[in-house]
Amino acid sequence: MIFVTVGTHEQPFNRLLVAMEDLVVRGIITDRVVIQSGYATAVAPHCEVTDFLSNQGMQQAMQSATTIVCHGGPATFMQALALGKRSIVVPRQMAFREHVNNHQLTFARQVEQQGYPLTVVDDVAELAAIFTAACAVPHQLPSHTHQFNQQLTTAIQRMGVSS
Repeated sequence: MIFVTVGTHEQPFNRLLVAMEDLVVRGIITDRVVIQSGYATAVAPHCEVTDFLSNQGMQQAMQSATTIVCHGGPATFMQALALGKRSIVVPRQMAFREHVNNHQLTFARQVEQQGYPLTVVDDVAELAAIFTAACAVPHQLPSHTHQFNQQLTTAIQRMGVSS
């Protein structure tokens, strides 16, 4: 199962929903796709869409997923990594009126550059190639949650981000 989450920010993140629906319709994704759509106004009839999930529902979906596609909220993609899931981050962008600035893209790129195993996507057109390649390679991340948390904390401190 692929779990897609756009978070709870009030600006719609239609770009990601439309892209995921397109990948399912084109047969690039054949797995079940569950989407937490937030305030999106786009529809994705070939996916299972829920606007908001409880914390428990979110945890369950993330644990059940083989791949997590998410917005660039650090708490979301850090949790996906901590769970050892294939993590594809599609940050909300100001140019598409998905957020007030590009902090999600900036932060996700910095974390990616630190060597964390996530894929940051700024253009949703790249998702087709990413999913095609992902299907050819099994994903196996060892679970080193404690080590991961320590390394991520150090990386965030180096970037000058306060808790």
